[in-house]
Amino acid sequence: MAIRVLPEHLVNQIAAGEVVERPASVIKELVENSLDAGARRIDVDIEAGGARLMRVRDDGGGIEEAEVGLALARHATSKIDSLDDLEAVASLGFRGEALPSIASVSRLSLISRAAGSDNAWRVSADNGVVSEPLPAAHPRGTTVEVRDLFFNTPATDFMPRLCTGMPVIGDHKITGVHQYSINSRSHQNIGHQGG
Repeated sequence: MAIRVLPEHLVNQIAAGEVVERPASVIKELVENSLDAGARRIDVDIEAGGARLMRVRDDGGGIEEAEVGLALARHATSKIDSLDDLEAVASLGFRGEALPSIASVSRLSLISRAAGSDNAWRVSADNGVVSEPLPAAHPRGTTVEVRDLFFNTPATDFMPRLCTGMPVIGDHKITGVHQYSINSRSHQNIGHQGG
């Protein structure tokens, strides 16, 4: 087989395998983003154990219009700009890998309104293809919806566990969210619908 550069979508799916082990890891990444954005309230909604829907809504600082599309780009981050920043990073995540990795194996939408902005902006990704930002209605903060996790991957080993519902995300999510809550003094609301 000849040596060749992998297509971007395949690279994103490979990276997703490192970031997205199960629905609980998606919730962990999204909650960490909310906490890094200074959220005081985080609402988490889950359907079908996370296979059908995971939604994380926060009241954090939000994302500016000019940057909302960058949130789904690989290696795009607001946390570091130099090696010195990397050595002193104090946030929960900083590599700019989570959202694009999740977007490559799901149908993802992100709506955000930055503090002080009159408008919110929505960007979505389906099968890793990112849309242009569009105006949207949303209070200050960010909502990320992840639908149909692993719809485009041969996740045959993973899918049977999704059929059991909440246990796929169950203790992993609840323990992780409550641990962050203690450290951040933020409020989380967790909702689940079986399915």
